[in-house]
Amino acid sequence: MNKYLLSIRIKGKVVKTTIEAESTIHAKLLGEWHYGIGSVAASPIKLEEQSPKAPLTPQQARIKSLQTQKDNVSKQIKAERDRQKIAKAQQTIRNVQLS
Repeated sequence: MNKYLLSIRIKGKVVKTTIEAESTIHAKLLGEWHYGIGSVAASPIKLEEQSPKAPLTPQQARIKSLQTQKDNVSKQIKAERDRQKIAKAQQTIRNVQLS
């Protein structure tokens, strides 16, 4: 059995649910049987099974945390540089307009 994501139309609203079926057609037919004919809003999407991940060791968690911090700081630096460039350009425009 495979797991499928179905978009079902219920009272005018689209709701997502999962169904276990053999194939896409089977999932659609099960959805229509359960929720009514014409209620399946879109073609079912097969969901991939995810294997459970092993927890990180303390060393791996520390490295991952530091990498995330580095990425966040890099984004903040870029945003600040962009802000400063914009402020400088706006000041240049003001100086030209006053001249």
